[in-house]
Amino acid sequence: MKEKFKSGFVALIGRPNVGKSTLMNQIIGQKIAITSKKPQTTRNKIQTVYTCDEGQIVFLDTPGIHKAKNKLGEYMVNVAEKTLKEVDLILWLVEPDTFIGAGEQHIAEQLKGIDVPVILVINKTDTVKREEILTFIDAYRKIYDFNEIIPASALRGQNTDTVVEEIFKYLPEGPMYYDEDTVTDQPMRQIVAELIREKALHALNEEVPHGIAVTIERMKQRKNAEIMDIDATIVCERDSHKGIIIGKKGSMLKKIGTNARYEIEQQLEMKVNLQLWVKVRKDWRDSELLMKNYGYIEEK
Repeated sequence: MKEKFKSGFVALIGRPNVGKSTLMNQIIGQKIAITSKKPQTTRNKIQTVYTCDEGQIVFLDTPGIHKAKNKLGEYMVNVAEKTLKEVDLILWLVEPDTFIGAGEQHIAEQLKGIDVPVILVINKTDTVKREEILTFIDAYRKIYDFNEIIPASALRGQNTDTVVEEIFKYLPEGPMYYDEDTVTDQPMRQIVAELIREKALHALNEEVPHGIAVTIERMKQRKNAEIMDIDATIVCERDSHKGIIIGKKGSMLKKIGTNARYEIEQQLEMKVNLQLWVKVRKDWRDSELLMKNYGYIEEK
């Protein structure tokens, strides 16, 4: 007899840059969450869907839980903490280390008040010696009573299948929330904006990226042609940043546009004509109105 279909919602948590988006992209097999070495990459909950014969996992990639410094930070933390109470399982990603810093301790404290199973994934184990892994597992056991602890490397795809198997152990029987072809519920415009932002993060230096957002002004397929015209604006906080983003004779903006266009064409499976502009909006991260315009405030 076929086993019953299981389904549920899984929150991916962890400090910025521990590899949450990389793990999700590895499991889903498609690029959805943007990945970058700079913190604050994931700003919204990104819903991705993994479907197989056994069931369906809906991943919520929450913004990192951290101590907030401004309104955008507060919004990100609130989204993350609210999500944890609404899921069937929490997947917590950490880096391989015996030193457990304030960030991790803060997350462990948050989890103690939530009655949801937690699986710890010690990621990036390809960067350490095998015999060290047991010491990391021991260190984490002391701060929280995990349901499972799994060493893995999202980048190399090591043990990611074990992660999926363990998730299904804890999911209830349930319906298929999305049809089996769905890999994300994000509107395409949002995915396109995120891809442009990712390419900007990769290309720019340290001081600019935090203060950028991307808005899609127009996204329209040409009549009788497999070509998508996209007009997008990169919003930054300072005039000096605008100069850096545009670059000498427009070289930086051109680089961002070329890299983004390639990825967007892969996603849309058609040719893309991408036009990029840069605008300055001072302190947009502390303005509720501007944050709402850029898609970072939940509708009440």
